[in-house]
Amino acid sequence: MLKLKTITDEESGPFPLISVRGLLSGNRSEFMAAADAMGYAARTSGFFRICDHGIDADLIEATYREAKRFFAQSDEDKQRYYIGKSTNHRGYVPFTEKGDYPDEVHRSYEAFDMGLDLPHNDPDYIAGNRVLGPNVWPDLPGFKQVVGGYYGRVSALGRLICSGLEAHLQLPRGAMTGQMTKPISQLRLLHYVRQKQTINHQSVNMGAHTDYECLTLLHTRNEGLQVMTKQDQWVDVPLDRSALVVNIGDMLEAWSNGQFRSTPHRVLNLSPERYSLPYFVATNYDTVIKPFEQTLKQGQSSMYKPIRAGAHLERMLMRDFPYLRHQSETQSAKAAAGIQNPFEQRLTAGHS
Repeated sequence: MLKLKTITDEESGPFPLISVRGLLSGNRSEFMAAADAMGYAARTSGFFRICDHGIDADLIEATYREAKRFFAQSDEDKQRYYIGKSTNHRGYVPFTEKGDYPDEVHRSYEAFDMGLDLPHNDPDYIAGNRVLGPNVWPDLPGFKQVVGGYYGRVSALGRLICSGLEAHLQLPRGAMTGQMTKPISQLRLLHYVRQKQTINHQSVNMGAHTDYECLTLLHTRNEGLQVMTKQDQWVDVPLDRSALVVNIGDMLEAWSNGQFRSTPHRVLNLSPERYSLPYFVATNYDTVIKPFEQTLKQGQSSMYKPIRAGAHLERMLMRDFPYLRHQSETQSAKAAAGIQNPFEQRLTAGHS
């Protein structure tokens, strides 16, 4: 049976906790109950939390242990896997590889990025695709097995959630998930460190942004995640280690013609140290993202220009990763530092 709990505390705002057991039940009515609960949350705040998701807590904890083990290495050892040495945006992201966010005054985190682990002879990788191909795996016994295992489970869950949202929007089966056969989805192991000189613990560590893909599945063990409401107020997302936080991304907002909301969010410096595991659910590289006809009301036109999923992701990565700009000599790359994400305009203008 569907469990739906809505938090209405003044400090946390409405972030429903939704059981997704119905998505796995094989029962159509239970499936649609979970799908519609997620769809309602996607239409309002764009953020919700899920429980009964089927990912074993021991696997999540093991993934955190591997992340902690990797980041505990010396800078010299971690730099062996520097993302700038990869040919397809995989590997270690040092503290110095900073994105350009206006309120990011105390940015201090490192990361390890990976995606769908394709073979070295994959034709897209051979052709020079920047976001497809083999992962960079650290030379740490057990790391690939554990973290790769988590990637497999969370990626399957991401597709399942998309199938539910697909049904909620009354789209043909596979309209979205059929475009996720070779996705440009990414998993990040994130390690935030609050600098000793940071006096204001309410300051921002990761600046306000939207996520570029369809949706994000996040597990975190620390407070600090905040979401911007439609009233331009920052509210805290409640911490629940048994749940995953789900937020809508740019591509799904466009696919739904604005029915779902890609919501700005940020991370504060509340903890001396913070780990989190965001997984970004994306489509295939060549998928053209434009509103489905079923999302257009009678007489309504599309609110979004078509975008190619891979191109949108690469433009945003170019903005956020200096190494990508430095590696390219094209004029477009040199101008990438000034690229604006249209979905982030809520940060400086009224909300849609």
